[in-house]
Amino acid sequence: MAGDSIDHAFAGNDWTGAAGDPTYAGALSFMRRRFTKAVEATDVTVWGVPFDAAVSNRPGARFGPQALRRASSIFDNDPQYPFHRDLFDTMRVVDYGDCRLDYRLPETAHAAIRTEAASLLEKTGFLLTLGGDHSITFPLLQAHVARHGKLSLIQFDAHQDTWPVATGSDGAPRVDHGSFVKAAVEADLIDPATSIQVGIRTHAPEDCGIDILYGDAVEEMTSAAIAERIYQRTRGAKAYLTFDIDCLDAAFAPGTGTPVAGGPSSAKMLAVLHHLKNLPIVGADVVEVSPPYDHGDVTAIAGATVAMYVLGNLAEQHAG
Repeated sequence: MAGDSIDHAFAGNDWTGAAGDPTYAGALSFMRRRFTKAVEATDVTVWGVPFDAAVSNRPGARFGPQALRRASSIFDNDPQYPFHRDLFDTMRVVDYGDCRLDYRLPETAHAAIRTEAASLLEKTGFLLTLGGDHSITFPLLQAHVARHGKLSLIQFDAHQDTWPVATGSDGAPRVDHGSFVKAAVEADLIDPATSIQVGIRTHAPEDCGIDILYGDAVEEMTSAAIAERIYQRTRGAKAYLTFDIDCLDAAFAPGTGTPVAGGPSSAKMLAVLHHLKNLPIVGADVVEVSPPYDHGDVTAIAGATVAMYVLGNLAEQHAG
């Protein structure tokens, strides 16, 4: 065991280092990180956004952050595969908990997400978000762009999410989980010329100038070749990484609202992520994990592992 405490999420003595909780017990923060609202001077803040009122098919992703935290208990981090290190040896990572949202007023959710994300980004080095449906990436991009400037988007997904942005009765844009990318392009948040979508297995009316690696191409390419395509497209620009769990084939991620067959395995996409260790990403999210449709936590484990790989890449960058 890495330590001698249990309930490390609130009883741990150190901000860094592995936890000693058994996988079957203890408070379920993400990878047993300290639960705290005081995120000042932290390298990474993990938080949840339990919102799924913008889905077009099956709801349930509001339970995603809980499931991802629970699934993350399997990571002993002593050391963590495939990074050959304790991810938190020198990197200060905390779990902030969840974004506070009023379920009675779903139309106010995006503003609340944007405001709270912006506040966190003033204090922490990196924000890793556990969703929630894919519409939440729009206010997250707004907050990250306010801090870092216009970004490249690296999107792992079965869907392009470039459907037209509808207008509500008040004339304001209505962004759902199938239109957030188009909304981000129209709002000048992302640069289409340095953005890429990986794993797409559906068609939308337009591509908005974003490079697309369709599912059949992904099937034929190696993980290293996919990563190289991403490096070439982004050209060293600061990027935001969003991973919709339905990028994976339904065999590896049944617990999602809009599953699409014919996708890549979790092993292949995790290998791609591992190859992206030198990518200058400034923020990331994992979205669309919907536990009501999951089986044996298969999807939650895949999603938690994606988030862990993001942390692993950051740990390697942090270590130099």
